[in-house]
Order: sequence, then structure tokens, then C-alpha cells
Amino acid sequence: MNAATIRHSRRPAPAARPKLLPVVTGLTLGLICLVFLVAEAAASVRLKDLASIQGVRHNQLVGYGIVVGLDGSGDGRNAAFTISGLANALRNMGININPDDIQVRNVAAVMVTAKLPPFAKSGQHIDVTVSSVGDASSLRGGTLLVTPLKGLDNQVYAIAQGPLSIGGFELQGPAAPGRQQNHQTVARIPGGASVEREVPVTFAQREEIVISLNSPDFTTVQRMTQAINNHLGNGAARSRDGATVVVRVPEQYRHNEIALLAEVENLQIVPDNRARVVLDERTGTVVMGENVRIRELAVAHGDLNLQVAPALDPDELMMPDAAPPRAAEGDQLVRLDPGATLGEVVQALNAVGAAPRDLIAIFQSIKASGALNAELEII
Repeated sequence: MNAATIRHSRRPAPAARPKLLPVVTGLTLGLICLVFLVAEAAASVRLKDLASIQGVRHNQLVGYGIVVGLDGSGDGRNAAFTISGLANALRNMGININPDDIQVRNVAAVMVTAKLPPFAKSGQHIDVTVSSVGDASSLRGGTLLVTPLKGLDNQVYAIAQGPLSIGGFELQGPAAPGRQQNHQTVARIPGGASVEREVPVTFAQREEIVISLNSPDFTTVQRMTQAINNHLGNGAARSRDGATVVVRVPEQYRHNEIALLAEVENLQIVPDNRARVVLDERTGTVVMGENVRIRELAVAHGDLNLQVAPALDPDELMMPDAAPPRAAEGDQLVRLDPGATLGEVVQALNAVGAAPRDLIAIFQSIKASGALNAELEII
């Protein structure tokens, strides 16, 4: 078959159809990583995995700090902010010193970031991330001095301090000179910050609770609304838009809203998504959903020929012009039934030795022809 031989008449099934191998065994192309985001059509998930309660979220915290105790891997003399920060820290401890006399080889200036989780209480501990802002080569072995962490309102919500954990190491010796594992200018302090100020979040005396869908979809929102109404009674929930459901708090839950939320977030929902294919040309990665389907078409790409068409009826086999087009000598011919999934196309092309770049080019051509019923995104 060649690119010009595209017929809409029904054709006989091939004598030897390529076997559709399992995805794991079919991906022997080396550079391509094919991921199927598929699930059973009736598979349901909890509402809490699809949506969040409005007002329940993390808050970002940030602060400027000083790390001490480094083994000569700190900031150099050109980092004026490091010298100034250390001088201020010493001055707060009652030690006055000329900044020109400070050596900062064992000191590094860092930015400290953290997420304040919802309902965090005073005295609880949260993890922090410490990142160098100067020219320090490594934060290994350092200790973070007391650092206030502020929110966007410029209020202090947590205080961080403690020894750093790099998680990486540098190989020494003639066998691996200068060889480094992991990133040495970013560190973490597990539980390194104590919460000093709470962010008030309450559901008491609320008449309505708003649920926001993580991925907006009209079908999923409608199913979520119906599930809540089936559980709480008709009229308890209504859809505001494609991503929001408003739940009226029933009288029996007016003083026990947490029990209401616990029941609602565990309701089972069958989510729905648009058919979508994502191609990463740099890595050869193909990600697709379960609803991707292909209509009738014929594609010729190099020595690969793909045909999606139904088989001929026995009576049509007797017609002189019903003979199917043949692939040129040496070409690989792949036939699939109409409505085949893109996953079946990939497996069939893999079975005949298609390369990763061939797959991506074929997908783009199929989309351009209008035969691919899905959104195609290239990253």
C-alpha cells in the first residue's frame, strides 16, 4: 500500500494480523517510554482524591537565614549579604564586630522555605528546605541558625533551626576525583521548624461548603453533585460551574460539620476526562488516556503502512475491485479494525519495529487528518 491508495470500500481481513503484544513486552524500542493512563470504565475513586474543600490549603512560608559550620565550602568574600547577615546575627547576641574582619568560608547565606499545612497548631513541627543564595559549593555538615519564616502578610508563622541533611555525598580518591552525587547546595531539615502562629480555619456555623474539583470537567462535576444528593437528599448540592459544587449543610450537621465532610469526601465518584494524547519529542514519551479512538484511515510512513478499516463481507470478496491494496515489497503492513484505540496502534507498530520518532510523526499525521478523536499536545 502506498500513500495514494486509500480506499473506503470494505476490505478483507489480512491472513496474518500482527499480534498485539502486552505494552510491557512490546516496548523494546529503548528510547520510548509509553504510559497508558487507563482504568476500567466503571472504576470509581473517592471524592477527596478528585477535589478539595475551599479554604483548606497549604500556606507558603519563606525566610532568610545563615548556615554555619561548613568545612570551607561557604560563600566567598564577594557575598556582601552573607557578611552583613552574620554581623547582624552576632550583634543580636551582643557581639559587635567589624564586618571587614569576618571570614565567611564556613558560613553561607540561604533562603529557607516551608509549607504550613492547614489546621497546623502552635508547637507542631514542619519540614523546611534550605537553599544557598551565594556561591557556596556545599551545605554539607552545616547548621541553620534561628530563622523566622514569614507568610505573604509579613507575619511570622514558624521558626526554623537545626542541622542540615543533604542526602548526597562526594566521592573521594583517585578513582573518582570530584565526582558528586545529588545536589549539595540544597538541604532539608525534617521537622526543622516549629509553628508559632496558627492560620484560623473553621467550618462551624457555616450554611454552605464549597468543593473545588482539581481538574475541571462538567461530567465529573455532575456525577459528584448527583452522588452528594443521593447521600444527603435532593437539593443538598448544586453545581456552580465546571469545577465547583456547593453543598448546603443539613440541619443535623449544623454543629457537626466535620462529620459531614468526612462522609462527603469518602463518596465514590466515577471521574471522566477528555480524550488526550501528550507527546514529548525530546524524550520520546507518549502519554494517552483510555478514551482515545481512531476512525478509518490509511497511513504510509517510510516502509510502514497502517490501515484502519473493516473486513470485507464474504459476498464482497467476489467483486473484482474489492481486492485490498498490497504493501510494496519490504514494507510492513499493519491492519486494525475501526474504533481501535491508540494503544492498539502503538502495540501493532511496535510489533513491526517502528521507532519512537516514527510513532510521534504518525500520531501527528493522524491528528492532522481528523481521524484521531482526541486532543494532541506536544511538550
